[in-house]
Amino acid sequence: MDNKEISQAVIGRLPRYFRYLGELKDEGIERISSQELSDIMKVTASQIRQDFNNFGGFGQQGYGYKVEYLYEEIGRILGLEKTHDLIIIGAGNLGQALANYMNFERRGFLFRGIFDQNPELYGKKIRNMEVRPMEEMESFVKQNEIDIAVLTIPKAGAVKVAERLVDNGIKGIWNFAHVDLNVPKEIQVENVHLSDSLMKLAYNINRYESESIQTPGSSL
Repeated sequence: MDNKEISQAVIGRLPRYFRYLGELKDEGIERISSQELSDIMKVTASQIRQDFNNFGGFGQQGYGYKVEYLYEEIGRILGLEKTHDLIIIGAGNLGQALANYMNFERRGFLFRGIFDQNPELYGKKIRNMEVRPMEEMESFVKQNEIDIAVLTIPKAGAVKVAERLVDNGIKGIWNFAHVDLNVPKEIQVENVHLSDSLMKLAYNINRYESESIQTPGSSL
């Protein structure tokens, strides 16, 4: 694959392709057409072919796609052929829930440590990790070659914590704090604003209800 720029919209669909293909593989399905995949994913067959053509195509005209091969190739594109070591900053409810979610490990995302500034939480066991004080974060990141930090802390402290992480060699930040982080361009940031997602859901409910009122069913 060449180094052409891939749109964020295409990148955003790759995990969905990977997830659905994994389910198909588990069901023993060996081959699938773009139209069949379209019916499952609710993305047009043309869009699916365009997305895959960004990475070389993968399919064969008149044959479709080999499910296991496509699953493995998309996993490789996503970087899932190698493991990633993570830490969590913030041992509150969200941080603990993420630490306890087993499916991350199946994808190669391994939580190595969890940190908080609340002394009452120090030493608390969350799965196989003890909550550590923030003062130990920098040395832990360096000694364990941590790739990704997960921020589940209030926005007031997130910016300074992000700066400390960048200074100590972190490669990516999964940011649940409701604040934009100003980091060097080589540091990858994925922002997850839960309230934004919930408001989007509310908008779609409202839009659907409004359309239903404006377009009542035809009478006989």
